[in-house]
Amino acid sequence: MTEPLIKGVPSYSVSIHMAGDIQLAKAVIGVFCKDEGLCVTVTPTTYVYTGGSEEGFRVGLINYPRFPKEPGEIRDVAERLAQFLRPCLQQQSYCLESPERTLWVSWRPEDAVAA
Repeated sequence: MTEPLIKGVPSYSVSIHMAGDIQLAKAVIGVFCKDEGLCVTVTPTTYVYTGGSEEGFRVGLINYPRFPKEPGEIRDVAERLAQFLRPCLQQQSYCLESPERTLWVSWRPEDAVAA
């Protein structure tokens, strides 16, 4: 093949933001990706907030042109991955960021009272 294949799809991305051990996260994400037939990015990040900071990561999902999906499918996979990952890392919350909205999901009892 002398010319590259170029395929485009509408851009759409979802990010999972979570604190915790990135090495453990990569191992757990690897299990999920193998079962799901999925490829994601995992990027280290530091969360700095009033009173402190903690290490974490960002998991990125995109509309990959080789295997295109609708936005709702990408959001659903990201939500399932976050729900799979959270208890393995013993986290009580995470955020899902998409172009339309950012969801904060918390299992902290004190957050349920504040809501």
